[in-house]
Amino acid sequence: MRSLLFVPGDSPKKQQKGLESGADALILDLEDSVALDGKPQAREITRAFLEATRPLAKRPLLIVRINGLTTGMSDADLDAVMPGAPDAIMLPKSEGGVDVGHLAAKIAVREAEADLPDGKTRILPIATENGKGIFGLGSYARSSHRLMALTWGAEDLSADLGAETNRLEDGSYTDPYRLARALTLLAASAAQIDAVDTVFTNFRDDAAFRAECLAARRDGFTGKMAIHPAQVAPINEIFSPSPEALAKAGQIVALFEANPGAGVIGLDGEMLDRPHLIRAQRLLARARKLAE
Repeated sequence: MRSLLFVPGDSPKKQQKGLESGADALILDLEDSVALDGKPQAREITRAFLEATRPLAKRPLLIVRINGLTTGMSDADLDAVMPGAPDAIMLPKSEGGVDVGHLAAKIAVREAEADLPDGKTRILPIATENGKGIFGLGSYARSSHRLMALTWGAEDLSADLGAETNRLEDGSYTDPYRLARALTLLAASAAQIDAVDTVFTNFRDDAAFRAECLAARRDGFTGKMAIHPAQVAPINEIFSPSPEALAKAGQIVALFEANPGAGVIGLDGEMLDRPHLIRAQRLLARARKLAE
């Protein structure tokens, strides 16, 4: 997944616009973008959208962001949307692998009740929205076979910390959020899953948005969440492997295959070893997944 676009769970109009945005995944939101008294209606609207969209031959992944496990609303969210067979559930305010396991058990029961294949529904946690979540990042590895990726959040974390802001005047993150971002990357690596970068809220600042996407790709994130359809195309462009990068990756893999006993190979005046091979293999695998 390159682009994951948030759309409110209570807005059929915005859901339809999301479907036409070109996003790889839609995050149908039952949490922050829906007022408390609007949640029952949002659940029904979201389920109807799932049922209408799921049979389409070409569609984005459909992810539902439920309310957190401690809110008392997550069970009602799952009861409403699981019969619509979402591809994944996004877990906000996640505090670690134990929360993922707890959610996985809830999902398994509802898959059985809805006659869905066991294990079909994946889980995408937002892993840094509170202080407890930071300390639980190392526990996602082997927490559940449903775990599909890991992402992080800076807005809720700033509220949890009581911070005045999470960005400096030049737009860069302050230290607590830089740490959360880096630890999310490491946690995803430990769990052998993709890391997805958080949202960029100033959607009118195109230059800063592109710079943040490029920095995320550079560091190892494979995609980014979006809050506006206009952000989808730049995300897809930046997080798609370039033809030049794919060609070089193919050369690296071919050279190592042709020299199976070599620990180091030479290419274009550069000495490359096993880490370069692993990076090339991962890039080619990601390109194949995007093509599918």
